[in-house]
Amino acid sequence: MWLPVFDKYVKAFGETLLMTTAACAVVFIAGMTLALVLTVTAPRGLTPRPRLHRVLSVLVNMFRAIPFIILLVAMLPVTRMIVGTTMGTWAAVVPLSAHLIPFFARVSQVALSEIDPGLVEAARAMGCRRWHIVRHVLLPEALPALIGGATITVIAMIGSSAMAGAVGAGGLGDLAIRYGYERYETAVMFNVIIILVALVTLVQFSGERLSRHFDRRR
Repeated sequence: MWLPVFDKYVKAFGETLLMTTAACAVVFIAGMTLALVLTVTAPRGLTPRPRLHRVLSVLVNMFRAIPFIILLVAMLPVTRMIVGTTMGTWAAVVPLSAHLIPFFARVSQVALSEIDPGLVEAARAMGCRRWHIVRHVLLPEALPALIGGATITVIAMIGSSAMAGAVGAGGLGDLAIRYGYERYETAVMFNVIIILVALVTLVQFSGERLSRHFDRRR
């Protein structure tokens, strides 16, 4: 009797992991690229472009201000165009990515901007090119903070993926809504909460250890 119930949790957990992993891959690549552009084009950046920096900052702030559930519904036509459907696990990856790219970009930008300007000036004095400064100075020095930002992003992604279950995206959120809420199976809701708490705790613990490992100040 317990095997079908257990399989139900395993399937939902696998869908949540798939959503989170796929969306995080997109968020980390696009978000880091956007963060580097924002950092480099800042008024005191390596290649100041105040107008471009201002436009990108406004766009990032606009997308960060949109609640996920509203963005999820608003992006249904875009999701259908990219994935071919608005239902299921893969369909949720599109709004999840769009929701957290600006968040991770801003967190990463802050981490990159807090690097000691003296290190950048020393690299410039040694004749390093802009790309070398980004690769060998900014990214290594900001790595612990970037890992911390990535950890926060993954945790936010897990929470958003559970919310995406409200529109049939699958995963633990969908399981909690269909069984825990609509069928009044309180045990299912409680079990999903325990699984999510355990998953978030594991991500937080792993992120903190990884950040400490790469922290050169220790």
